[in-house]
Amino acid sequence: MTGATSWWGRAWIEALETMSLDEGRLSRGRSYARGGHVRDITVAPGRVTARVEGSRSRPYRTGIGLRTLSDDDWDRFLDAVADHPDHLAALLDKGMPHALADAATTAGVRLLPGPGDLSPHCTCPDRGHPCKHAAALCYETARLLDGDFFLLLLMRGRDERELLDDLARRNAAHAAREATAPPTGVSARAALSAERRPPLPPPLPVPAHLGRPPALPDAEGLPLDPDLLEFLAADAVSRAHAFLTTGGTPFPDLTPWQDAVRLAAAHPTSGLTASTRALYRALAAGTGRTPTDVARAVAAWRQGGPEGLSVLETPWDPPAGPFDRARSTLTAAGLPPLRPRHNHLTDEARGIQLRYGHDGRWYPYEADPPAPVPVWWPTGAATEDPVSALVDLMEASAA
Repeated sequence: MTGATSWWGRAWIEALETMSLDEGRLSRGRSYARGGHVRDITVAPGRVTARVEGSRSRPYRTGIGLRTLSDDDWDRFLDAVADHPDHLAALLDKGMPHALADAATTAGVRLLPGPGDLSPHCTCPDRGHPCKHAAALCYETARLLDGDFFLLLLMRGRDERELLDDLARRNAAHAAREATAPPTGVSARAALSAERRPPLPPPLPVPAHLGRPPALPDAEGLPLDPDLLEFLAADAVSRAHAFLTTGGTPFPDLTPWQDAVRLAAAHPTSGLTASTRALYRALAAGTGRTPTDVARAVAAWRQGGPEGLSVLETPWDPPAGPFDRARSTLTAAGLPPLRPRHNHLTDEARGIQLRYGHDGRWYPYEADPPAPVPVWWPTGAATEDPVSALVDLMEASAA
């Protein structure tokens, strides 16, 4: 998401991004919007149109359709505004408070677009839904909505002047009714002198799903990487949700290094992508480690969490018992002998190793590559069965 700073601008972009399954087109649309390819934007009831410059010399005619509200919808929405002076003040300031949006929704009026509400069209030959030109127009429209919520109301069917005139009439009628209505409730003196205070309302229910942290604008020259800040915000949301649902916080006693590894291990990745490398470099610089240290620690954390990281970094001497029985079990299974040292069982010729954890599980390791002084990397899943762990490790090494 890019180009929106207000919550209603982000809602507009969310409606776009839930409509598309093609991140490539959305990414190119963001680039087009940032690069100034969207020209001559026109906002009208039911649509926003523009010329979008693409790969051809002649710009494409691009538009986004949005259903207009009925007269009954407008009556309910404007009554909700007139009933609350603070709503009217916010609207006059070109904004939309959450409370007014909620009041409109309660009245059965949905102002902000939801999934499936936006209808893109473009004269380009791309059949994407939306194409990159329509996506660019959507991102640029979100930027315009940041500064003036009345543009969305115009797309819904009423212009600013018409709305303000109607609101003035409704506000005057509402004030007249208030002036003639008998007072209700209790006086402040009576409320403060009451012996018993009314109970506090119950807390709001915990949302079933995690919220989305605000998106930061893509801008050069920022002192911090926006992607990394968004990543930290998403982690904070996850931990806050866990606290609200369980009453505790996950991993409460981690050191800064352990928490850095936890953060990196939670980063979604299918390999060492550019964003992953940037994250590893940033965490390495902040913890006094190398990016390779971070990569190995992340692999260990994904293998077994805090215990997996401990197995990577801290050798220990297991007491007689399970460790020795495991060696006998491996020999009885006809598997190659492994050299014991601390909690490690190693076959240096093959470059494979099993490490025994405090949790009673065996953690497979592999030298990458085998060398006189091997560097051991966590590989595969930890298991309580040393035989299956070693067989899987030998098969993976031979492949």
